[in-house]
Amino acid sequence: MIEMIVQKLQWAGIRIESGNTRIVIDPLYNFPVKFGQPHEAMLPLDQYGPVDAVLITHHHGDHFDPAAIASFYGSDIPVYLPEGSLKYVENSELTNLQGVKLGETVVIGSAKATASYAADGLGDPQISWVVEGGGKKLLHSGDTLWHGYWWRMVRKHGAFDVVCLPVNAAVVQFPGLMPSGQPITMSPEQAVSAAVVLEAAVLLPIHYRAIHRPPLYTETLDIVERLEEAARDRMKLAILQSEDTLIV
Repeated sequence: MIEMIVQKLQWAGIRIESGNTRIVIDPLYNFPVKFGQPHEAMLPLDQYGPVDAVLITHHHGDHFDPAAIASFYGSDIPVYLPEGSLKYVENSELTNLQGVKLGETVVIGSAKATASYAADGLGDPQISWVVEGGGKKLLHSGDTLWHGYWWRMVRKHGAFDVVCLPVNAAVVQFPGLMPSGQPITMSPEQAVSAAVVLEAAVLLPIHYRAIHRPPLYTETLDIVERLEEAARDRMKLAILQSEDTLIV
């Protein structure tokens, strides 16, 4: 059976190798100015190696970096993103943007990627990506909130080998946005619970560390410690730094 190699990029990004197919999800290099200085290094994307296609969960600037995609991968690389996000990115330098509907599957080399459920904390279009290749199955869920579709996802796709889930329970006070005091992404405990529902062999936490600029964007405390406590005797964690890899 062909191995799937999952490499952690900064913030929420990952790179997947399955056979001779390379896919990257939510790669970030040009750190959004409004968040100040990043709390982890923004490494050049070509440092991780070439890719055949880019998958985007949603159009927010910390997940969709069109200038970096064009610069490091070429302006004509296939970029798949939610159909509802296309209207927000019409003026990008990318020439091969392809909108996908919920449930739609695209074939990329020897792998396939299916757009699945996610719930955006600000009400914008967002999807999760289910990537399958070499008999392995991975889920990347952008910066989703907790939602009730986890059970439907595992019924449709079966147990996952690895799930990449957000964990920083960020609370925001963006200008023009009525503050709620509620997190707009999952907490460490919620991510572990979702991974259990998804029957995941491994939880790879994403979407933490790089951004913390109170009161604009406040990350929850003690993320790794809480993940370890919540996952104890329940599932395997893969706490990766940028450039680290996980062989699935």
